[in-house]
Amino acid sequence: MTNPISAVPAAAGARARTRQIFLTGAAGYVGRNLARSFVGDGVAVTALVRTPEAAERLRALGAVPVVGDILDPNLAMQMAGCDAVVHAAADTDHGHGGGAQMRTNAGGTENVLRAARAAGIGLALHLSTESVLSDGRPLKNVDETHPYPARPAGSYTRSKIAAEKVALSMAAPEFEVVVVRPRFVWGRDDTTALPTLLQAAQAGQLAWIGGGGYLTSTTHIDNLCHGVDLALRRGRSGEIYFLSDGEPEAFRTFISALLETQGQAAPTSTIPRPVVRAIAAVGDLIGKASGGRKPAPLTLQVFASSAVEVSLDIGKARRELGYAPVVSRSEGLAALAASASQ
Repeated sequence: MTNPISAVPAAAGARARTRQIFLTGAAGYVGRNLARSFVGDGVAVTALVRTPEAAERLRALGAVPVVGDILDPNLAMQMAGCDAVVHAAADTDHGHGGGAQMRTNAGGTENVLRAARAAGIGLALHLSTESVLSDGRPLKNVDETHPYPARPAGSYTRSKIAAEKVALSMAAPEFEVVVVRPRFVWGRDDTTALPTLLQAAQAGQLAWIGGGGYLTSTTHIDNLCHGVDLALRRGRSGEIYFLSDGEPEAFRTFISALLETQGQAAPTSTIPRPVVRAIAAVGDLIGKASGGRKPAPLTLQVFASSAVEVSLDIGKARRELGYAPVVSRSEGLAALAASASQ
């Protein structure tokens, strides 16, 4: 099989392949798959993790782990010898979040990129999210020119907007910064969306909002890793690139297929969207009143990510990076089903 990366024609001004990457968030779902992908391509990875247990898991993948925190003021010393930084660490809580989430996402991004500059690194990739555009309304075939919302859906959106702005503001001739935004990352080894959906379905707590027929973009983990590699080599500094599996699919169709890979029948019940929106509004009030101490049944942040259309135009990544999905949804779903049956 032809290597999908080497099959792409060389872009004008493409960078040399990085030799050693400093990777934050390496213990997370996306981070450990990025580490596995980089190591598999012969790139040395220094993986920032927070616990000795996570360090052992990254060592088993072939990375060199360092235990630390993205807010560490001495982070630059741990980046010695690296020629690029991939910043994948984030607080992805879709609840109240608040100041702690802002410190992690915005403050952490600033600290990581400042450390990279101090360490003499000239290239950084910031892993963002389509959620920077979320306000609870549908996002239909949006591209990178779509503005940030005047009223963000929640703390996660606010903090990731702030992080993205920090990253882009630090781009300079001697320090290139590229941003990628995937949507709904899924695939093998998923410890995020799939386990949550499976648990809800098994408990009878999953219903289709408004019938579930609205479209969603998705990003298989292999497609994300491929897009990150291309962005590091071909992305223009100061620019943002959406990544996805290509054409969107009906939310209900995709989630049903995901559940079926695990032998779980999809739910049949539905709930009106206005009812869910009202519950989310109450949840936000509970979170605000309790300072996040009292868990809310639902938030606008969750609603914005799963109850309305979110479809992305990846034309810019196709044109400028030579990006094309390397794994189709059908292939990814078949692989999930096969691994579940083993």
